[in-house]
Amino acid sequence: MARESFDKEIQFLRMLTLTSGAYNRQQFADRLGISVHTFDKTIRRLKEIVQSVQQQLPAEQGHDFNEMLRFNYYESADPLLLFLFRAKSLKESESVRLSLLLTALQSQSMTTMELLDACCNGLPSDSSLPDEKTIRSDLKYLVEVGVIRKEPGGRPYRYAVRNDLVTELTDEELLDLYDFVDIMANTQLPSVQGYLLRDHLKKAMRRQLGDREMAEPFLYKYHYYSRILDEAHIHPLLHAIRQRRCVSFLYFSASKRSMYGSQNTNPRFEKETEGREHTILPLQVIYDHQYGRWYVLGHVGGKGIMKFRMEGMTQLVEGKPVPEQLYADLLAVLEEKMRYSWLVDTARPVKVRVRFFNPEGAKRNFIRERVLSQGQWGAITEEESESFIYEITVNGITEIKPWIRSFGSSCEVLEPQRLRKEFRQEWKELQAYYEPVRENI
Repeated sequence: MARESFDKEIQFLRMLTLTSGAYNRQQFADRLGISVHTFDKTIRRLKEIVQSVQQQLPAEQGHDFNEMLRFNYYESADPLLLFLFRAKSLKESESVRLSLLLTALQSQSMTTMELLDACCNGLPSDSSLPDEKTIRSDLKYLVEVGVIRKEPGGRPYRYAVRNDLVTELTDEELLDLYDFVDIMANTQLPSVQGYLLRDHLKKAMRRQLGDREMAEPFLYKYHYYSRILDEAHIHPLLHAIRQRRCVSFLYFSASKRSMYGSQNTNPRFEKETEGREHTILPLQVIYDHQYGRWYVLGHVGGKGIMKFRMEGMTQLVEGKPVPEQLYADLLAVLEEKMRYSWLVDTARPVKVRVRFFNPEGAKRNFIRERVLSQGQWGAITEEESESFIYEITVNGITEIKPWIRSFGSSCEVLEPQRLRKEFRQEWKELQAYYEPVRENI
């Protein structure tokens, strides 16, 4: 993952995707909470990354940035993922230095001092040369993320690239592995690491297979770009959960206009931000597959259990650890509070009864199959030839409502009356929308 934050780029890409480039520069800047000048700098930064890692895109700098999202309909996640996550928002000097280290290790294992010499020899003459401490820090980072390994033996320690996965496979095994990773990266969560592995395997196949044509046997369409972009926060949050550490962040509610707060360094240009600072002890990370949203649930001192949508979190910073017993007690409180949550709702538990109607003339009862597969801990309590009754106790009706609505006329809400009345009002509004404008239509 990135060694530096790129919250601004993530929020920009999310807005670009959701609005299809409908905003002008000033509207984008206002929505992001930054100046037009900062917005233009961000555009230039992203264009530079696109040109460096997406060589197949047109090279002219005046190319419409929004076209990047439409370059390949079935590969539309690649620009959003690989050009941003692979670039890692590293400083230019850091990016060049890491590339030189990995290049030097491709052919043989090397010591820290040998790598220092290789790095200094590969840098331009006008660049500042790294010292031994910097190289050791880079090697520690590469070991932590699993790119290289420290070989067994005494001092001086030697480092080698961890590429056994692809170098020891036959051509057919490499193709099979690529197909497996391609499927898993596109259908499982989290997906960013899978995309990076897929890209690495694709390069390995090109080196190993040479001029042999490689067909892409699977095509995908991505519906939720935010699911991919929000994975920038998943691994830091999971690390904080494993280490029982608090985290602090600036949060922008989905109901607010602004989605990002500029980090001003000049006090003359400081301005009020609409985000709110929070410090929580993260306990769970939850993904809503229906809307493509990530949530983090945690404990906030004085307020108890709170939930946050990950897309509104910026400037995430890891804090102090808490005692193991305190963490276990708070996790037990959360699990009890979430016992009847359809997803993350913490409202008062309510019993929901729905009558589902079996499809007429169908060879298989797909309505019943879907209820059994998606209905979580709910159960079918009564069955007849034409229908069956499904019951479940959930925290509130807000989150289960879209699922019930998706069955359309194949179901009828029996309890609670409040949910029944809400559906009746919704259908009346829909009916009014479809009323003819003229009587003779």
